[in-house]
Amino acid sequence: MRKTIVAAGLSSMLLLALHAALAKPPAAPKNGAGTIVIVFKDGHRQTFNLADIVRVEFPASASVAEESTPANPLAPPHGRFLGKWDVGDGSGNTFQITLKENGEAFESMHNQHGKWEYVNGEAHVTWSDGWHDAIRRSGSKFQKFAYGPGKSFNDTPDNVTDAHNTSPRPI
Repeated sequence: MRKTIVAAGLSSMLLLALHAALAKPPAAPKNGAGTIVIVFKDGHRQTFNLADIVRVEFPASASVAEESTPANPLAPPHGRFLGKWDVGDGSGNTFQITLKENGEAFESMHNQHGKWEYVNGEAHVTWSDGWHDAIRRSGSKFQKFAYGPGKSFNDTPDNVTDAHNTSPRPI
C-alpha cells in the first residue's frame, strides 16, 4: 500500500511539473534574440520581450507611414542623414551641409538656411535661394545632387558630388 501511495504522489508531482512547463512558455532573455529595443530621441533605450507584446500600433498619419516604409527597403533610415555632411560644389570645392532633427538645414558656403525632409530614403533640402539638394545612397556611398531654381528632384541635376557624413548621429 505504501508503494502505491508513493507512486501516486510521484506521478502527481510529475504531472503538475509537466503542466506548469507547458502552460507558460519561458520568457525570452532581456538582451538578445526575441527582444525589441526602442531608442528614444533623447538617446535612452528600452528593451521589451517580444513574447510580452501582443500588437504594435502606429498612428495613421501618412507622413509617418512614408517615413517608416520607404519605397526602397534597402534605403537608409531617417536618422542616418542627421549631422554634418562634407559635400562638393561641382567646381572642386567642398562645404558642409548640416541637417538637424527638427528639419532645419544649414550650409557653410553661402551661409544659407533651408528645410529638409526625408523622402523615399533620401534627404531633400530646399534652400532659401531656390536651390535644392538631395543626398542619396549610390551603391556603397552617398552623393549630393544639386538642382537649380525651378528644377525638381526628378530633373537632371546641375552637379553631382560625393557626400560624407562626418557626424553620423543627432547633433
